[in-house]
Amino acid sequence: MKVYSDLTDPAALLTLGQRIEQHRIAANLTQAELAEQAGIGKRTLERIERGQGTELLTFIRVLRVLQLIEGLDRLIPELPVSPIAQLKLRGKQRQRVTHARATAEDAEPTGSSGHAAAAKPWTWDPPTAQRPDTAKGKPRA
Repeated sequence: MKVYSDLTDPAALLTLGQRIEQHRIAANLTQAELAEQAGIGKRTLERIERGQGTELLTFIRVLRVLQLIEGLDRLIPELPVSPIAQLKLRGKQRQRVTHARATAEDAEPTGSSGHAAAAKPWTWDPPTAQRPDTAKGKPRA
């Protein structure tokens, strides 16, 4: 089965577990042998192969023994940095997410105080019509 974006998380785990099992068998290793070489318990490997999930470190250990660790580089490749971005960063690595700033034309209308007018005033309580204790005309106690 191919792993694609519409696959559910449990189905993706099952597919990966089946692939681990196939590679283990192709490497002519028993579950006990692979588990021992990876430094994990046999029951843990059984759960991985059944698609029941595991810690990332455990998964990496199994991949390393099966000589599949290089596949992680294809899974999450490094992002290429454009020459323009390198000039802007001056050799530093980007560490934060930035959002475009609003221009004066995009700004909301301002009130007499010069601050942007709020679209809806903030209140402590939700509107009375939505409160469960005032439903059907019953007053609050």
